[in-house]
This record gives sequence, C-alpha cells and structure tokens, in this order.
Amino acid sequence: MIRHDPEVQALYRRYCLPERRYLKLGGAVLRMSPEEYEPFLHALARDARAVTDAELALLFEGSWRERRTAAWLVAVSRRDRFRGRLGALLLESEVCCAGGAYCVALASFGTARDADLLAAYLDRYLHRPDLAYDQPTAMGALAYTDSVLRSDRAGHFLQEGGLWRRWFQDASHMHGDDGVSTYLGGVRLACAVIDECAGI
Repeated sequence: MIRHDPEVQALYRRYCLPERRYLKLGGAVLRMSPEEYEPFLHALARDARAVTDAELALLFEGSWRERRTAAWLVAVSRRDRFRGRLGALLLESEVCCAGGAYCVALASFGTARDADLLAAYLDRYLHRPDLAYDQPTAMGALAYTDSVLRSDRAGHFLQEGGLWRRWFQDASHMHGDDGVSTYLGGVRLACAVIDECAGI
C-alpha cells in the first residue's frame, strides 16, 4: 500500500474526502434525500470529468476508500480502459469494502468482457463459503450484465447444485432465500445512479 504517499493523500483529500464521499458510494447514495442527492451527483460528475487516468491509477493503489472512489469515477466517466484493472483488483480482493464498487463499475460497462471478469471472480470465490467477500454483489452484477446482454452467463452458477447455491448453503453468514433478485436490484439501482451521473 502507498496510502501514506503524499500524492495519494492529496488525491484522497481531493476526490474521496469531500463530505465523506467514499462512504456514500454504494447503498448510501440510494437513501439520500433529493436535496442531498442532486449536489452529490453533480460534484461526482464534475470530478469524474476532471480526474486524470494517472490520478485514477494512483487511487487504485490506495486503501479501500481510494479504490472505491476510483471505481465509481471510472464508471461515471465511462473509462472502460480500466476494465482489466478492475477485474484484477476484484480477483485479488486485497482490501475490504472496495469489491462491490468494482462489480458495479464492471456491470455499468455491461459487455461480455465484463461478464467474463465477474464470472472469473465467482468461479474462484464461490468455492470459499468461509469468506464473506463480494460474492453476492458479483452475482447480482453478473445477473445484471445478463439482462443487458440478453445472455445467461449466471445460469450455471444458479442452477440446482450450482456453485452459487452450494456457496449460499455452506456460507454461515448468508441467510434467507438463495435467489439473486435482491443483489440484482441493488446493482441495477447503482447502475442507474451511474447512468444519471454520467449524463450530467
């Protein structure tokens, strides 16, 4: 980690810290009042246009706060050239609290390549019911890309006896229905926010 690098700290203050943005990227943005939501989106859109690729690369070297923010900035600015980096970071899962943002960014691009990266993550981490990582969000993101592409990449994970169902059953931290509609719904809402922000 290079979190204590002065340049990364400056980028953190510029892009992540204002109004604790890094905490609001995800579910919290969906719960904002209209009075808070509009200025938040405008500020995010402005920064997504302003941030350089070099700055994004440095943010992706920081902690979860920088990485989560960078993933959203990449998604809003439609910089799919970071697809490979997002996929690698998701697969590495080095830090907590950032993987969901990688999943949402990949889902927002919505191509077969993004589906491949999400499926690669699921192929690895659905074998680990002991790990409460980003399996649900990745499953929702893959289901979302299926809905965009009119494909069925998620089908083999979801079928009876498939990896998702086995993981869900064996993961002690998971409860309730093993369907993906809740996770799909969350990704769909996040992608709608990204689309709205990208259009500002």
